[in-house]
Amino acid sequence: MIKFFLMVNKQGQTRLSKYYEHVDINKHTLLETEVVKRCLSRSNEQCSFIEYKDFKLIHRQYAALFIVVGVDDTETEMAIYEFIHNSVEVLDEYFSRTISLQKINN
Repeated sequence: MIKFFLMVNKQGQTRLSKYYEHVDINKHTLLETEVVKRCLSRSNEQCSFIEYKDFKLIHRQYAALFIVVGVDDTETEMAIYEFIHNSVEVLDEYFSRTISLQKINN
């Protein structure tokens, strides 16, 4: 089961966060800081799957944007890795259409 979905930039600033399990608002910042630090410190040659506390982190980099998904032990890493890619493709398609429509209307 997916526990959280994060989008962060290279500076470690959270651009989007969605939690699927209750986490205290005070712990959001601490959790995000630790998770992002672990993912940003890894090189491209290292594995994109990290064991962290009681869950797994699956991350993927797209230019200056990192997508990090926290899941429990029952999830398949490759399925979540593909889920990240599909999510990025959908967002890219949606926002490129939005930009095109704005140009036409102006």
